[in-house]
Amino acid sequence: MYRHFESKQQLAAEAFDYAWRIALDTRFEGTQEIPNTVDRLKQVVGNFRDRRAGLVPGGCPLLNTAIDSDDGNPQLRAKARRALSSWLDRLQSIAEEGQRRGEVRSDVDSAKLATLIASTLEGSLMVSRLQRNGDPLDLACLHLEEYLETKVRARQSKAGEDKS
Repeated sequence: MYRHFESKQQLAAEAFDYAWRIALDTRFEGTQEIPNTVDRLKQVVGNFRDRRAGLVPGGCPLLNTAIDSDDGNPQLRAKARRALSSWLDRLQSIAEEGQRRGEVRSDVDSAKLATLIASTLEGSLMVSRLQRNGDPLDLACLHLEEYLETKVRARQSKAGEDKS
């Protein structure tokens, strides 16, 4: 196998890229068909929770790589940081689109919302894996879904004005 790669580090980097593409595509699967941006964000949360089984052997490539490459492989750590940035950018973009369309409250900081979603999902996944129990991830997803409904979704008046 090493004949195709210059080093173990390059092999690890290529494996990460492959696994991350699958994971990211799965996280956003089905969101294109959803017209409302808050509902799209809720779909991302649901996808993270529900479409994990057998997705990538070994679990979440971002979580695994972030932990494993922290000290030993700067190239892989840089890839993990870029992957996280791409995920945050996509979440932020959905929230900003929602603000332009009046679906997301105007006082929501889209960058902070993206960070909240990603860190809550990844953190609860780590706790679930450590406890070998899906309850922490389920609880985090439920909390995010409620948060998106109560703190993010813009409320419309009868005249269609944003009441956020």
